[in-house]
Amino acid sequence: MKHVMNTYARQPVRIVRGSGCHLFDDTGRQYLDFVSGIAVCNLGHAHPEVAAAVKEQADRLFHCSNLYEIPQQEAVATILSDQAFPAEVFFCNSGAEANEGAIKLVRRFANLNGMRGPAIITANNSFHGRTLATLAATAQEKYRIGFDPIPDGFKAVPYGDFDALAAAVTPEVGGIMLEPIQGEGGINVPIEGYFRKVRELCDREGVLLVLDEIQTGMARTGRLFAYQHEGITPDIMTLAKALGNGFPVGAVLARPEITRVLGPGAHASTFGGNPLAMAASLATLRVMLRDDIAGRARDTGLYLVGQLEAVHKEHPALKAVRGRGLMVGAEFDADISFLPAEGIRHGIMINVIQNRILRFAPPLVVSTAEIDQGLTVIRAILKEKGL
Repeated sequence: MKHVMNTYARQPVRIVRGSGCHLFDDTGRQYLDFVSGIAVCNLGHAHPEVAAAVKEQADRLFHCSNLYEIPQQEAVATILSDQAFPAEVFFCNSGAEANEGAIKLVRRFANLNGMRGPAIITANNSFHGRTLATLAATAQEKYRIGFDPIPDGFKAVPYGDFDALAAAVTPEVGGIMLEPIQGEGGINVPIEGYFRKVRELCDREGVLLVLDEIQTGMARTGRLFAYQHEGITPDIMTLAKALGNGFPVGAVLARPEITRVLGPGAHASTFGGNPLAMAASLATLRVMLRDDIAGRARDTGLYLVGQLEAVHKEHPALKAVRGRGLMVGAEFDADISFLPAEGIRHGIMINVIQNRILRFAPPLVVSTAEIDQGLTVIRAILKEKGL
């Protein structure tokens, strides 16, 4: 692809079709997909109800400016508010855009409210996007190289360290922005009760709690939203990835008493909440709720973790398994960055993060038989490589 910018380490395979938990290349070869577009196609590839909704909408209207009412937006926003917390919703096109919107909302609320400063605390090894503001929020230096000057107004503390977080809450801090489980940082799961303490801290100090559910949301962890495991409610939540089951869409949810600082012109998106994206999102949400996809992710995730524990006994290089639902990481004590290429050679799509962590993010409709099939291949590769 000589006319496409070289910003991805692409594998030499051309994917042209998908169905359920499988992808197909331009030669017709089939691959079992344990990546799902990086936690995007939670209902599986080309889900028939989502595809039908998009096709039907495409026959009627692709785009309408947000200068006019788009009724599908209210339908999606109502479901999200009913399933999450009483909220108003801003629609955009990606996770980075959603997080950018959340950052702007925290700053505007702090600046207009006047009670606290607009700084935001994030966590080491976080990932919130690749725009300049979300890079500033992302506390991983490798993503920032060459992009100075990075916007200020952010400070990072160790993820899951409540004492460090509490100590960082000074008067200039107006928000805390965290992932319920860190994705790109290594599938890092905080100890039980951590987010309840964070919620109490925010309430006590008058700081807004922003939860980035771009990767954890939409049933991935065994609940529709990952924060629900802790029995808390954020002030602001961001969604994207699986919200449209592969159709580009993002969303910012916020309590109405926070969104009152916004008005016409305060924030906008030309394509945000377009009819096609809303059709995909509405169909995705309806299927997820009707078919209890979160419950399926919970049960299949427990099966996956159990099977990985068995792999650990056979392959001592696998030192830890962690995660929730079907957001699972298997950490090795060796560099396993070769695995994605080997996986393709063996007919399976797998992903490695931080060079040592095999990330499992299959479609949430994956069967236990498909889990077994994938792990059989992974076992064979590990044995072949002496791990």
